Parts: sequence; structure tokens; C-alpha cells
Amino acid sequence: MDDTTAAMLQKWFKRLNRWIMIPMWRLGLRRLINVWPTVGGRILVLAHTGRKTGARHLTPLNYAPSQSSVYVLAGFGARADWYRNVLAGPAVEVWLPDGRWLAEATDVSDHPLRISIIRDILIASGFAASVAGLDPRRLSDDELIDKTADYRLIELQYRADATGTSGPGDLAWIWVALGALFVMDKLRRK
Repeated sequence: MDDTTAAMLQKWFKRLNRWIMIPMWRLGLRRLINVWPTVGGRILVLAHTGRKTGARHLTPLNYAPSQSSVYVLAGFGARADWYRNVLAGPAVEVWLPDGRWLAEATDVSDHPLRISIIRDILIASGFAASVAGLDPRRLSDDELIDKTADYRLIELQYRADATGTSGPGDLAWIWVALGALFVMDKLRRK
């Protein structure tokens, strides 16, 4: 994919993430997001610290699970902001459909099973791989190696369970408020 197309896709995914994916996670819909992984993808949210601002950032990513870690992919290569952030500050928080935990992010792009892990992540990306012009089920290893040469592979190694209120579902109270407004409106109309 050429640089112009990659930049356009990166911008599109950032908007999709900011305006749809992150709000859905914060509203407590994380299991719904992951209900049909072959279409929507297997998605986690990575909470990381900005390397320049120190601000907390949330980035949805496709992943492949391992025993005590998960692997994610910087499909836009080393220019991805989240990737540069985790290199500068590898202590991250991982939001999964069934929980959240603290992790250490490590670039493992030279992993001996790189192509197998990348294929797993791309298959788990649902529509995203095809939008990027990749068919991980049909590409040979050599073709996949060539097409993903700039991709960065990151392992998120479990360190501890995460606690606190600033995690997935922190805005789920909105559903209760909307329900109460609905009931009040129905009672008012009687």
C-alpha cells in the first residue's frame, strides 16, 4: 500500500476509534463489540501514556492471545503514535472483553514465530485486514512477510490485575440514567 493510502486509512481508523470504538467500550459494550470477531474483529483497548504530553490515550487494537500475554500489531508501522508511546513508556493497561490488567509492552518484531502471530492477528481483525488489502487466509508466508515487512509486533505481557474506576464501562451509568428518563417520561404521559 502506498503512503497516501496508508495515511488515509490511518486517519479513518483514528476517527472510527475515537467516535465509535472508545465510546462503546466506555459505555460497557465491550462484549458486544467482540461478539462477531470474523466480521468486527477481536478487539482490545490499550491504555498508554503519551510520550510528549503525558496524557492517557486509549487505542483499540486487534489481538491474538497467548498464555500470559497478548500480541498486537502496529499495522501502520513505526509511525503509529500508540506504538511510539509504548516504546517510550512500556507500562500499559489492557482492556479485554472479559477483564483488564496491567502489562509491559515489548516490541517483538523479530519473534521467531512472527509470521504465524501476524497471520493470527490479521485473521482476528475481521474487516480491517481486507480494508488494508490483505487476505491472511490466502496469502503464502512469503507474500505475507513481504506485505507486512514494516508492521511492528508487540507483546503485552501480563503483570497484575488492574483496579480503579477509569476502565471499560466507566460510562455505563448513562444506561441507568437513560432508563430512568424513559420510565419518568412514560409515567408522565399516563
